[in-house]
Amino acid sequence: MIRELESFEVDTIMDIWLKTNIRAHSFIPEKYWLDNYNVVKEEYLPMSETFVYVEDDVIRGFIGVIDDHFIGALFVMEEYQGKGVGRRLLDHCKSLCSDLELGVYSENKMAIRFYTKNGFRVKKEQPNEDSGFMEYLMSWKKE
Repeated sequence: MIRELESFEVDTIMDIWLKTNIRAHSFIPEKYWLDNYNVVKEEYLPMSETFVYVEDDVIRGFIGVIDDHFIGALFVMEEYQGKGVGRRLLDHCKSLCSDLELGVYSENKMAIRFYTKNGFRVKKEQPNEDSGFMEYLMSWKKE
């Protein structure tokens, strides 16, 4: 089931955010994610519309959209990756928005394949303004 995040669940999704980022982005020092934990929790999450995927009363993944357009976060617990959770979260946002954009690190090949498979196209490559690592700006538009 997909539903909106409730305030008491923030620590749960932040745990998913931290563990998944460290694992998926081995090319970025772990300290970067630890240093940015509170910024994400206290600044980005409150400005996002965040949806969670819940199965057996456990949050398996989440997606956060800023300004009805920009996907700032899409994270799935490691053991549930490749099982349709991310696609369902993405499809939920596609049903609500006519176009979407996101940034994905160019070294994160698994994520790039996932987004490409789900209809996103690379618009441009640019340095991420926070980390300095190269990222692709990808977009999707409802047909």
